[in-house]
Amino acid sequence: MATLKAVRGTRDLLPPETALWNQIEATARSVFARYNFGEIRTPIFEDTSLFSRSVGEETDIVSKEMYTWEDRARAQSEKAQSLTLRPENTAGVVRAYIEHKLGETGQLQKLYYIGPQFRRERPQKGRYRQFYQIGAEVMGPPSAGSESPLRDAEVLEMLATFLDELGITGWTLQLNSVGSAADRARYNETLRAALAPLAPQMCPDCQRRAVTNPLRVLDCKVPEDQPLIATLPMIAASLDDASKAHFAAVMAALDAAGVPYVRNDRLVRGLDYYTRTTFEFTHGGLGAQNALLGGGRYDGLSESIGGPKAPGIGFAMGEDRLVLTLQAQQAAETQLAHAYLAPLGEALNAPALRLARELRRGGLRIELGDGGFRLKKSFDAAEKTARRIIILGEDELQSGILTVKDFASGVQTKVPRGELVRFLSAPTHE
Repeated sequence: MATLKAVRGTRDLLPPETALWNQIEATARSVFARYNFGEIRTPIFEDTSLFSRSVGEETDIVSKEMYTWEDRARAQSEKAQSLTLRPENTAGVVRAYIEHKLGETGQLQKLYYIGPQFRRERPQKGRYRQFYQIGAEVMGPPSAGSESPLRDAEVLEMLATFLDELGITGWTLQLNSVGSAADRARYNETLRAALAPLAPQMCPDCQRRAVTNPLRVLDCKVPEDQPLIATLPMIAASLDDASKAHFAAVMAALDAAGVPYVRNDRLVRGLDYYTRTTFEFTHGGLGAQNALLGGGRYDGLSESIGGPKAPGIGFAMGEDRLVLTLQAQQAAETQLAHAYLAPLGEALNAPALRLARELRRGGLRIELGDGGFRLKKSFDAAEKTARRIIILGEDELQSGILTVKDFASGVQTKVPRGELVRFLSAPTHE
């Protein structure tokens, strides 16, 4: 009898890795609470029409990736209901908003969720058929300020805070606007015309999208198609004055809050309900599939599934990607020496070796430089191999007070020689 294994595209999460998952979720709950978000838990399956009407019939998710079945458990006199395991959570949250009449409170609804999603796609590193997302939505009647660009900026600032507190460094916020529904329709026609002579040279998916959903061509990841995509018109030229002003206000608020970002005029999201602000947080440690999380505004989504006007903005982050990023960072950090010892001049090489011996006997991992190096060369070498650099010059040798610079924070500290082991054993200072 064959040994039973987890189904392809799924896997078991085991200790000690589950501790990292719990850390991510606890950090999310802590940060989101400070922004007055509350948790929502929706069913893991919904009526199929919820996704076809909201996500879009021509998206890859609806056309190729959903786990759908006919529910035979209903009375024989009734028509079988088509059900789908949720491939994303925004549609379910909006459905709950409508069903429970949350808009009648007149207040903004700030809701977050944590849980599994399901898509039938080719499993690869960081991408599974059952995967886990943390996400949040801010929505409500226009009278509650749900259309304000300040809501967009606040969500982005919250995400920057979350990634920082989680300890993920080196992230990049990419930002764009896909305009209003009218802007998108206008741009789609411009794009369709531009793609007509190019599509036959592109991948099969792009050939299909060029006709059914031209905007999705911009989301293509096939390397051979990128030179052709680079020649296509950009959506910024199709935005009306209101959309331009909204986007400018989002960027101004981020500038005021000190949240760094880069404009990416090619950035689109893979779901049809997005309007105006779209964004991704990316990280170089993930390779080609470098998105940590993404989201955007969806001002017409509630109406598209029969609800009241309820503009909103939200995001979803893959926990699998966050775990991979943290594991890669931790692996890199464990390979770094506690400190790089840089003697300033060849006459200090021998005293530097003696100090390195003291520190190593204290259990520290020390990289020893050379007094023949210029200071810049020592700093360059130190940043590649250690968390800190210790400067040993004549003044330091005589006084017994060493200069230590922490690369993570940029902070430079004077440390007595007798306290170096304790100081360097502590976590890097923020």
